[in-house]
Amino acid sequence: MDLLVAYDVQTTDRAGQRRLRKVAQACHAYGQRVQNSVFECEVNDTQYEQLVHRLQRIIDENEDSLRIYRLREPKESHVDVYGRRLTHDLGALLVI
Repeated sequence: MDLLVAYDVQTTDRAGQRRLRKVAQACHAYGQRVQNSVFECEVNDTQYEQLVHRLQRIIDENEDSLRIYRLREPKESHVDVYGRRLTHDLGALLVI
């Protein structure tokens, strides 16, 4: 399933800055950054549960905000991008 993960972490103290880094690292493990605090992720059901559980353990629910949107598939027919396109097709062949 394709997801859009958006978050807003309060960074007025070191604990918040640490949470921000950890949220970004967790999201990066499952997808790619498309905006400063927005990731597109392609996961299966098990990975979805793991990601949600990992993010819930990181954020402070009293100070931070986390939104996870399930995108319609195929997302290419439901997502319009204007300006610089900084993403890569995660399903495409990768040659190293």
